[in-house]
Amino acid sequence: MVAKQDNPDAIGERAQRLYEEKIRSVVEPMHNGEFLVLDVEAGDYEVDADRRRALERAEAKHPGGLFYILRIGYPAAVHLGGRFTVNRS
Repeated sequence: MVAKQDNPDAIGERAQRLYEEKIRSVVEPMHNGEFLVLDVEAGDYEVDADRRRALERAEAKHPGGLFYILRIGYPAAVHLGGRFTVNRS
């Protein structure tokens, strides 16, 4: 059982474990590239191409829940990137 006050790493590990053991085989490959919002405490989840819609549905089912978002078939939910430039003036 994971509680909201737990370390974020513990929450992420619990979410990944739930996904691998119970959810992955159900959602892949039919929903590849879509977002999955998992209520880590309840084990419930929502899937949608729009992560905001999936989160809204999950929150409606479990107000105040502890949610973990992942992108099905990808190592991360979103890509964080940037551009490095050098000012040579």
